Amino acid sequence: MNSLPAGYALLEYRIEKVLGVGGFGLTYLALDSNLNLKVALKEFLPGDIALRAPDQSIGPRSPDTAESFGWGKRRFMDESRTVASFRHPNIVRVMRFFEANGTAYMVMEFVEGAALGEWVKTRRPLSEAQVAPIVAPLLDGLEVIHRAGFLHRDIKPGNIYIREDGSPVLLDFGSARQKATELTAVVSPGYAPFEQYHTHGKQGPWSDIYAFGGVLYWMVAGSMPQEAPARVREDNMAAAVQVGDKSRFRPEFLAAIDWALSPFEDQRPQNVAEWRAALLETKSAQQPTAETAPTSKPATTPRPRLPADVLKRAEQRLAQHIGPVAGVVVKRAAARARDEAELYLMLADEIEDKDERKAFVRQAVSISGRPTN
Repeated sequence: MNSLPAGYALLEYRIEKVLGVGGFGLTYLALDSNLNLKVALKEFLPGDIALRAPDQSIGPRSPDTAESFGWGKRRFMDESRTVASFRHPNIVRVMRFFEANGTAYMVMEFVEGAALGEWVKTRRPLSEAQVAPIVAPLLDGLEVIHRAGFLHRDIKPGNIYIREDGSPVLLDFGSARQKATELTAVVSPGYAPFEQYHTHGKQGPWSDIYAFGGVLYWMVAGSMPQEAPARVREDNMAAAVQVGDKSRFRPEFLAAIDWALSPFEDQRPQNVAEWRAALLETKSAQQPTAETAPTSKPATTPRPRLPADVLKRAEQRLAQHIGPVAGVVVKRAAARARDEAELYLMLADEIEDKDERKAFVRQAVSISGRPTN
């Protein structure tokens, strides 16, 4: 394995062991010597275009791959910055990102607990009462990702952990991409939808929903779904409503899994809210047929754009509290804020310290004189 050796020091992080290997790089267990805290350290090392030198630095395999490696490293840093802006208890927390050894690194919280596969193994046969408390918070986290304009693209049992307190967390954003960018083919057999098998597939929130549906199918049926390409021409996979134990799961729950696992993207739920309603009965919902499934997003009223100097000032002030991710956070909030005061009120939610948050809110009040509630 072409990994950093145990004991290797990278800034204040000391490598302890390899946690996982993927197409985009390696993830290590490391110790933050400043905080005496275990962290997960992800290293950008795409094996097909990059290699490690004897001095542990990483570079392109050849002049022909130099451009791809540089582009990938920049993308890794951009996505690290965006994932670091996600503030949700069921999304793995990114603490830092930096460049070293000729490549890029992402520092994440180390999740103490068990992979979903290990957690399930000791609890089969499962019931809806056991599965729903895991599904609901993960869907909330996934919705945060989608609202930020990103797709996870690699939801599978191995990327879901159950913390020691029983709460679930979604890991590994190495395949995550903005919906507006060119999306490469990313495949975890059984969980990847057909549109992820080729670069011109129509990927969207429905793609992550398919993968999540695959995880639920595996939990209900005890086996992973068939690979998506095998189901496109002739779907012979047994439906969840057929293989699921109806004494343990509501028929509606099982039917919602089958809805998510439709081989054709326009016949699936188009967003998390739509699927959540059918799956968890959060509100009344009727599963659409292929003819009635929504194929476009509802029109929205555009917000007025705030001046660049207002956004820059807000970013500088917020950065004093949350660091370099402030730019991404401000950009997201600005898309919804009607004026500068409302922008500051939104940004205040990102500040953990109570006194600092109050001071930040006072800036919003001083701008417009509006009361806060």
